[in-house]
Amino acid sequence: MEIQVLKVCNEDLEQYKKDMQEAFQKGFEDVYGKIEETILPERDIDISMHGQNAAAYKAVFNGEMVGGAVVSINEETGHNYLELLYVKYGTQAKGIGYELWNRIEKLYPDTKVWETCTPYFEKRNIHFYVNKCGFHIVEFQNEKNLTTDEVEEFIGDGGEGMFIFKKQM
Repeated sequence: MEIQVLKVCNEDLEQYKKDMQEAFQKGFEDVYGKIEETILPERDIDISMHGQNAAAYKAVFNGEMVGGAVVSINEETGHNYLELLYVKYGTQAKGIGYELWNRIEKLYPDTKVWETCTPYFEKRNIHFYVNKCGFHIVEFQNEKNLTTDEVEEFIGDGGEGMFIFKKQM
């Protein structure tokens, strides 16, 4: 699949956030059932997108936005972070996420380490990061080994914790 990876522009923001929220919501609800709470509030997306050294990208296929990612880049250390990655609901399992990730890696050739996380219940994500993208699980975090501030960051983990992944380049 040939996708374009482009910077997100202001005209994209509303749809970008809506698609990202839907993808995260459906992933959670596929495991736990329908809920009223928003798993990925807009403020969390905004925090990631407006963080220091953040860059937001969209994946476009046949003129349609089909996914996206937000990364945080530290050019000084080469230790970069994948904040968010999503594939639009209804377009999964077509190689979009993998192609998007490969393109992002190529955008930052000086990266020494990539880091990201995903909830314990997101078995598809775990498979994607480990088996497809070459990340390694380096830590498992849950409410038993976090500070109070960190626990609030993991709302949407289903109360089961988060896997932390790293990829040495």
